[in-house]
Amino acid sequence: MSTRLTEAISRHEALTIAVSGGVDSMILAHIAHSVLGRRARMVHAISPAVPPLATERVRDHGARSGWRLELVDAGEFDDPRYRANPVNRCFFCKSNLYAAIAGLTNSPIASGTNCDDLGDFRPGLEAAQQWQVVHPYIEAGLDKAAIYALARHLGFGDLAELPAQPCLASRVETGIAVNASDLAFVDHMETLLRADLGQAATVRCRITHAGVIVETEGEAPPASIAAACRETGRDYLGHRPYRRGAAFLKVDK
Repeated sequence: MSTRLTEAISRHEALTIAVSGGVDSMILAHIAHSVLGRRARMVHAISPAVPPLATERVRDHGARSGWRLELVDAGEFDDPRYRANPVNRCFFCKSNLYAAIAGLTNSPIASGTNCDDLGDFRPGLEAAQQWQVVHPYIEAGLDKAAIYALARHLGFGDLAELPAQPCLASRVETGIAVNASDLAFVDHMETLLRADLGQAATVRCRITHAGVIVETEGEAPPASIAAACRETGRDYLGHRPYRRGAAFLKVDK
């Protein structure tokens, strides 16, 4: 285990970890629990934008490891700024999340943000700064590869095999209003894709202004994916290689 990471955690009397269900926040929760015990509190937000499997994973790990775990509704779907899906949608998502968590605790809030995230477009980091969220991985100088290595070292093989899993709203192209039915469709399609390509496959079902596009990293999806999409009455535009952040459309000023 990283000494710098345990130091970044242990310098706090108590921490509240925002646990999304992805490998970064899950491993942070496990390590915080081992370092702080009951002084580490885990909070997971249930939302149409969070895949049900992610919530199930949080519940399972929390029960097996004895986490002090709370599930909340962060309330982002009550925020019209979030639902409008501007390019900085993540700012409004994280603002609602951190506000909800801050209402539960007086301890600092910690995120699973790592060093690789600093070079990406992350409006949520601005919200984190406003809520004085701490980032133990960044303090420890750890990137995504180091977190996967920690997952393997700690014996969490299921987490070590997880692909990157941003929220389902990240699949909806900028300017298309976010709604629960679209996100349920995205989750359904990506579940079908992983059933065919493997649970560790990187897949994205993008809802664009023109129609639905499926992205995979490597093997193309089966023809049945197109049929499954069209059964919902949506226009299927086809397949393309995975591109990170492809749903963001920045408007030139």
